[in-house]
Amino acid sequence: MPNFKSYDYNQTAMVVINFEEQLQPNTFEYTLHHLISNRLDLSAFNDKYKNDKGGRSAYDPAVLLKIILFAYSKGITSSREIMWSCETNIIFKALSCDSVPHYTTIASFVSSYPDAIEAVFEQVLLVCYQEGLLGNELFAIDGCKMPSNAAKEWSGTFKELKQKKHKIGKQLKHCIKEHKKCDRRRSDEKERAKRLAQSIETLDKAHKKIDEFLKTESPRKGQGKQQKEVKSNITDNESCKVKTNKGVIQGYNGVAAVDKKHQIIIDAQAFGEGQEYHTLKPVLESIKDRYERLDISDDIYKDDVIVTADTGFSNEDNNQYLIDEAINGYIPDNQFRSRDPRYKGQKDKYGKRHQDTKIGIKEVIPSSEFTFNLKKKSCVCPAGNAMWLRDEKKMSEGKLKLSFEGNLTDCRHCDIKEQCMRNPASADHRKGNGRQVSKTFTVKPTATDWMKKRVDSPYGKQVYGHRMSVVEPVFGNIGTNKGLNRFSLRSKAKVQGQWRLFCMVHNIEKVMRYGEMEKERAQKVA
Repeated sequence: MPNFKSYDYNQTAMVVINFEEQLQPNTFEYTLHHLISNRLDLSAFNDKYKNDKGGRSAYDPAVLLKIILFAYSKGITSSREIMWSCETNIIFKALSCDSVPHYTTIASFVSSYPDAIEAVFEQVLLVCYQEGLLGNELFAIDGCKMPSNAAKEWSGTFKELKQKKHKIGKQLKHCIKEHKKCDRRRSDEKERAKRLAQSIETLDKAHKKIDEFLKTESPRKGQGKQQKEVKSNITDNESCKVKTNKGVIQGYNGVAAVDKKHQIIIDAQAFGEGQEYHTLKPVLESIKDRYERLDISDDIYKDDVIVTADTGFSNEDNNQYLIDEAINGYIPDNQFRSRDPRYKGQKDKYGKRHQDTKIGIKEVIPSSEFTFNLKKKSCVCPAGNAMWLRDEKKMSEGKLKLSFEGNLTDCRHCDIKEQCMRNPASADHRKGNGRQVSKTFTVKPTATDWMKKRVDSPYGKQVYGHRMSVVEPVFGNIGTNKGLNRFSLRSKAKVQGQWRLFCMVHNIEKVMRYGEMEKERAQKVA
């Protein structure tokens, strides 16, 4: 039998540890420790501390920022788990100098300093610029929609919330009535009475919660020109309902602008609007102001930097804004693929993307087979019959929509009505309708037409081809590697602070891998 030395994992040991030596060069924790200790100014956190003349001493913001950013880099988002790591993990102990902040202190730090977090985010961006990580040639903008700490069941217009309040009130009255009927002398009635009492308490809280919200808040308006009412949320009224590939969620859209050279995030904001096109202008203005504030460029867009974003950011107002501000932007509309000859046979090869939505709907002769004349405002159907002008509507600046309908007698006796009409039998009725078709004309060139020409050009296609490879890996790193799949805070300011912390982790990783000064420092230490 071999003779091995005995060992026991279930034991404790007194070990002399130098915390500085645990932070090895060329690691994220080493770069994080060096940046915060030597290159970042954290005085923005000091304003809320009022214990200089008395009171208990507080944890240094540098310590809290180090352990939080390191935890985020490892996919740890829970404040309790960060606290536990400070007790058991040697790297956390080294970064915190063997201090163990309470989880409430950690959670409060993340949610209480959104402005200070923005200041630190800008300083990290300046370090990236000093390290030569910014190319300032192409910026890619995109959004990442994630749920927040609010349930969509508590969303609705004020009319819907009043109806919900009335419904809960009726249920509450019914439960109170049934509770009074219970004979508590019987054992089965005691259990029922207990359940009813719990239901009454829950319903009463919900009723008061809605009632208080309706009394103190006003209806939330959308970002459109008509300022229509949108759904409010009782829990977090700055969040919104957004559509994702996993369904409708209640949350925020974390928008990031990324520099192409090393995928550095140059701007990070959270928005509580469902549509992305409302976010383009604030992001572009924020980038311009930040670059001027950091003395990187007086006007970055005059340096002919390229700005690209996906189709969700495209509309007439945004395209006009790019023209007015002389921004070299490439933002395609949602039909740009259909105009690209490279995708001409895609539907025949792979089928339509949303086949389930058209189950049971008859395919008819498309409007492209009809002959339209804008000057005469006329239309001729594939059978050669003239159609009458049913409606004329101005859609937007430079756009005119003409709607036509076939004469009932022509459609009734037409040889191809079975292929042309979804319900050919309607033409046989006296009060039926002929085939209806419409077309939108461009009366004068618009900003959207200007953008279409740019995106459809060979150079525009080449430029837009870089967008996905620039911004999508950033979201993959933050979402998959760092584990951010939902925002745990409430209100736009707090969510934006959390979003910037994760984006800061991404940028510090880039400094660790590609920063020349950091590499030289790490080599000297090693």
